[in-house]
Amino acid sequence: MRKTFLTLLLIAGAVATMLAQRTVIPMNADWTFRFANKFSGKGERVDLPHTWNAADALSGRQDYYRGMGIYEKKIKPSAAWKGKRVYLRFEGANEKADVFVNSRFAGEHKGGYTAFVIEITPFLEADKENTVTVKVTNALDLEIMPLVGDFNMYGGIYRDVYLVAVDPLHISLTDYASPGFYLTQKKVTKENADVEAAVVVSNLGDNKAEGKLKITLTDGHKAIAEKSADFALGPDSTARIALDFAIGNPHLWNGREDPFIYTAVAEVTDASGKVTDRMEQPLGLRSFSVTSDNGFSLNGKPLRLRGVCRHQDRAERGNALLPVHHEEDAAIIREIGANAVRLAHYPQATYFYDLMDRDGMIVWAEIPFIGPGGYNDRGFNDIPAFRENGMQQLKEMIRQNYNHPSICFWGIFNELKTFGDNPAEYVGKLNETVHREDPTRLSTAASFLGADDPINGVTDLIAWNQYFGWYGGHPSDLGKWLDRTHKSHPEYRIGMSEYGAGASVYHQQDSVKPGIASGMWHPENYQTFYHRENWKALAERPFVWGSFVWNLFDFGAAHRTEGDRFGINDKGLVTFDRKVKKDAFYFYKANWNREEPFVYISERRHDRRTMPSTTVTVFSNLKEVQLSVNGKGLGRMTPEGYGTFTMENVALRPGKNEIRAIASDRGKQLSDSVSWTLQGGVR
Repeated sequence: MRKTFLTLLLIAGAVATMLAQRTVIPMNADWTFRFANKFSGKGERVDLPHTWNAADALSGRQDYYRGMGIYEKKIKPSAAWKGKRVYLRFEGANEKADVFVNSRFAGEHKGGYTAFVIEITPFLEADKENTVTVKVTNALDLEIMPLVGDFNMYGGIYRDVYLVAVDPLHISLTDYASPGFYLTQKKVTKENADVEAAVVVSNLGDNKAEGKLKITLTDGHKAIAEKSADFALGPDSTARIALDFAIGNPHLWNGREDPFIYTAVAEVTDASGKVTDRMEQPLGLRSFSVTSDNGFSLNGKPLRLRGVCRHQDRAERGNALLPVHHEEDAAIIREIGANAVRLAHYPQATYFYDLMDRDGMIVWAEIPFIGPGGYNDRGFNDIPAFRENGMQQLKEMIRQNYNHPSICFWGIFNELKTFGDNPAEYVGKLNETVHREDPTRLSTAASFLGADDPINGVTDLIAWNQYFGWYGGHPSDLGKWLDRTHKSHPEYRIGMSEYGAGASVYHQQDSVKPGIASGMWHPENYQTFYHRENWKALAERPFVWGSFVWNLFDFGAAHRTEGDRFGINDKGLVTFDRKVKKDAFYFYKANWNREEPFVYISERRHDRRTMPSTTVTVFSNLKEVQLSVNGKGLGRMTPEGYGTFTMENVALRPGKNEIRAIASDRGKQLSDSVSWTLQGGVR
């Protein structure tokens, strides 16, 4: 596995890392936190990542605290920093952060989901402890995206913080907090790959600086290409230096099949030949395309995108996730057999993009330009500062994540309404910015409006959030809607950005009946039925370029009063704490995961039965399943396709019944068993 420079730092944790003359020190430990309305006292000691809403928002309180919190930390400069420029890099603080050093204002950032860098060199005092104060607010601000959202707006410094000390001659840290190193894949085929490697070099010294930029491409074992260029920079100036590479017979990044990644290394040396800075970035060479009739192709071959959506929060932690949490989520995505992920509704952690690179996922990344969907308020007000902030967040997302091979789509909006202040013109501006910033990827959006609304035609691709069978209608309506939309708008490249139904693992029933979306009864077996019907419609329509289940995991939404408890959107295929995979998860695993043979008996949690005759449903990615009840073999189950096997009219005896499903894979027996009790009998 190859990781970016920042990923290595993240895993290193408590130790400082030195690459050439760049010193990077994790700053997560030993902060003091207090709410802004607490004027006296020392506050509480906290470590980052941290959110102050892990308790109140996740208890379903709609009035969870959205205000200001204040973080403080002591820093004593090292003698090694003398003559260096010193910065603080924040991976994420929601949603507005103002940074002070020794009570002097150093800088601010507006936007809760992208990284930002603040230089603190002028404010540090040598040979003493300096106080860094960060005032963070998650209060609604009409000048900052997002204005609304069907998820929690957790406040705090919820991602990592680093102190970075660099030579005045260095690779820029302040180009929208990007790595300052851009790898543009101009043309990639299996015979040749043309790549432009560009580095933003800064000379923040008082004198002219002459030096050399060297860029080396390695395959993990040896250098495969190397180029260099001389430069001369005046004092306090920055230049973008680009070098072109041609790689013959490249080893392609080929999704889950073979996610191979080269490493690109940039070194800056001064006139004396001393290395003053060094940066590594991943280079996964691939090409992709999307057509309106045949969907997505990777490296010239069609690839059906079987996707899930992911929010970045979980039980007890809120959004203050550690590496182990990202790794567990990535492992569950691999297990279900997905090959694509929509990271909704905002840029997510650098480390998670690294994991998606490693695992060969196709990623849709997006800015938090979010409409209210079926709720009140608006996602867009035509305020100049809001427009500027959206552009800023878009540029930050693209530049910070430019080199991740997993990312193929930049998402611009989700569920915007087009009355009043119509966002269509602004969406057009955002779309232009996407292509100006990154001509190699496609823009997309998630709509919920009628197909004829002009906003659907602005981006390169368009996808829809459709919930036939949950918010009205029947699951069978999805296929009809897709066919009708494709016929009426053959120019659209159509995707399915969201589809799903709520489910509680505690809500079980004998028959398959829908719950009420806004009610407290969300039966698990109806979610399974919903997904079985929806996936059939999607799988049979090759013009759908990608589909993304909403959602892989239950997530926090304090305003929701439904399901088995307040404050949770329970459309996930996995529970909020990641401990239980719902039945629908295994339906998708049976259809998507061909690498891990398994057998799974559905409706296992419906263990108190009232009907003496039942239908047993099994999900498996094997060709044949045998069923037994109470030790008696009932024979081969009927395959229905789509990884589903059923046997009807299975008799249960009063009291306890043992149900067992058995299959074979290359001579190895696989089985699953459950225990169901027919109530009213002897136990």
